[in-house]
Amino acid sequence: MNSKNVLVIDDEPVVRDGCRMVLMKQGHEVEICETGREGLIAALKGRHDIVILDLKLPDIDGMEILGTIMKEKPQTSVIIITGYSTVQNAIQAMKLGAFDYLAKPFSDDELVLSVERAIEKKHLVEQNLSLRRQLSDTFGFSNIIGNNRRMMDVLEKIRKVAPTDCSVLINGENGTGKELVARAIHVASQQSGGKFVGIDCSTLSPGLLESELFGHVKGAFTGASRDKPGIFELAGDGTLFLDDIANLSTDIQGKLLRVLETREFKPVGGTSFKKVDARLISATNCDLQEMVEKGSFRQDLYYRLSVFPIYLPPLRERKDDIPLLANHYLTQFCDKTGKRIEGFTKEAMEALVSYEWPGNVRQLRNFVEHLVIMADRHTLDVLDLLENLNIKGFWREDTVPNTRQELLEVKKRILEQTFGQFEKLFLIRALDQCDWNITLAARKVGMKRPNFSALMKQYKISRSSDRPAPHHGQPHVIV
Repeated sequence: MNSKNVLVIDDEPVVRDGCRMVLMKQGHEVEICETGREGLIAALKGRHDIVILDLKLPDIDGMEILGTIMKEKPQTSVIIITGYSTVQNAIQAMKLGAFDYLAKPFSDDELVLSVERAIEKKHLVEQNLSLRRQLSDTFGFSNIIGNNRRMMDVLEKIRKVAPTDCSVLINGENGTGKELVARAIHVASQQSGGKFVGIDCSTLSPGLLESELFGHVKGAFTGASRDKPGIFELAGDGTLFLDDIANLSTDIQGKLLRVLETREFKPVGGTSFKKVDARLISATNCDLQEMVEKGSFRQDLYYRLSVFPIYLPPLRERKDDIPLLANHYLTQFCDKTGKRIEGFTKEAMEALVSYEWPGNVRQLRNFVEHLVIMADRHTLDVLDLLENLNIKGFWREDTVPNTRQELLEVKKRILEQTFGQFEKLFLIRALDQCDWNITLAARKVGMKRPNFSALMKQYKISRSSDRPAPHHGQPHVIV
């Protein structure tokens, strides 16, 4: 048993000294006080794990001391002892936050047992807090990186929906961080003390998926040699995350809808229902509304799942976050590998920003990790990108430079192929926002009109030129 600091507050010498002797034999550090005032001061100033408190003291009422301790040091376990035991006193003490209540005279074993239980509870609370801190550090808001306005909207939605128990449907391309958002919701929710259990609905056949979701009983099918709980049961009162929800068969969709409506399910082959306490968060990279219109996804299930929708934009739509993300992952993997890399050169960062990143944040993260592993210099430049970012159109295998002059030529070509496209979009966006008034657009971006016009001519930009089609309405959000 772990040694703890115990404070005994009692005006009876026999009780005080008896408690000290018994608990010191158990290996605890014990301090004693004979008055309420002295005991309260010691409790508030000291670092006691457990306080053993008599209710009847000559100067201060024990209930008052209990209330003050619980207000100022709620992590302290208080065990009430009294020779005037009543049900009303016990109820009042427990309401104020007392851990246990012992009526005098009590035996040595009763005291030891009560203290052991208080220690066990304190250990569980500390363990739970530690796990919550670890979860928060790993999956909390701080791990969703981005200053882009759309990502700020996502964070605000997470903050608002997390304390509730409604269903959330997260929509975004592969690699945008859907599971990270789901875990952030879990960590900030009332279910954070429970488990986070996830499953990818695209990896299992309908028959196996039903068993994984709802479990099965022994003999339900060939090979079912024992009862097996499903993830609805394993999640308990925590959070259940269903990824790639669009891959559910029509039959499983119907059964999932029933679970959401009745909050109960029946294992495969079972005859009785079990209650569902877990919160459901689902995710998809498909347009579920379009699937509903085509008849491949149930409309009633879609409405149940999308009570609160969150849309995660692809990385190409939040390019202003790429430098932040790249530097974050660079620091992360330098810490992991022990390497000292100062950062990216200006040209390298421009190339990263210009690239479309079809694999989104996941691809960028993996790429930076690869760069760190392969790096031999203190700064990552365009050559590092050329050697490690094997992208069609980004470089040709026969153009890896051998001299500085060749390197400069490659750099020039990269900037023409990538940064030029980005610069063209920059001009078109400014013009769109100013209703194609060149003077206003130049002023808005901080350029002189002649320079702005020269770039328009360089890129052959006119109002009739090809440019990104305007986006009508809000993106379909699936949360």
